[in-house]
Amino acid sequence: MGRVQGKIAIVTGAASDPSLGRTTAMTLAREGAKLVVTDIDEQGAQDCARKIRDAGGEAIALRQDVVSEDGWKEVIARTIETYGRLDVLVNNAGIAVLKLLDELSLDDWNRQINVNLTSVFLGTKYAVPEMRKAGGGSIVNLSSVAGLIGLQRCIAYSASKGGVRLMTKSIALEVGKDGIRCNSVHPGVIWTNMQAGARDSLSKEAGRAATANFPIGRLGEPEDIANCVLYLASDESSYVTGTEFTVDGGMTAM
Repeated sequence: MGRVQGKIAIVTGAASDPSLGRTTAMTLAREGAKLVVTDIDEQGAQDCARKIRDAGGEAIALRQDVVSEDGWKEVIARTIETYGRLDVLVNNAGIAVLKLLDELSLDDWNRQINVNLTSVFLGTKYAVPEMRKAGGGSIVNLSSVAGLIGLQRCIAYSASKGGVRLMTKSIALEVGKDGIRCNSVHPGVIWTNMQAGARDSLSKEAGRAATANFPIGRLGEPEDIANCVLYLASDESSYVTGTEFTVDGGMTAM
């Protein structure tokens, strides 16, 4: 208990259940953080915040379209109004547009880049000034193994997640002097609602079969990612910045 005690954290994309965002938010709250959970699905975000409060934590929920610049300004302002500062930003919100090149439209491409990459730029841009005022902070950007290796049907998705990886490194170089750290997390095959939807209603059993030959030999769970984010949000990682954490059961080692 208490690994992020008293820290103020924003987690985007926290509505869906099961999801990386919701599990991360609840994990941070369990370890003492005060949460601002956001999602375009306001009801889902409110449900996440309510579960945190029911478990004894502190949380508020906000509706947010992460591609809206004004929306980001409002989320940051509400965070400061409610808690007085910002220590942790988890840029988790994302979508998966998985199509072959011939099927991929310009609208598909733009939507994928905007939600997965532009949102990270906007969130970081408006979080950094408040973290400077707080004397430092930690930014954790959710990328993917698709941001490290090529995968079929992932042209736009890989471009967005690869962009997150390298943008993370550049941000780390710029803000390190302010005591702000920035790292990316690269999940493999993790059982979430987005994973099931992206794979055309993939069953959990099919997911287990797909990962059986990975070195770890099992399907990933949201807690596997949340625990990595918890480490990066905490002071335990105070000398870690500008790097990527691959949490994929050994998928990219094969």
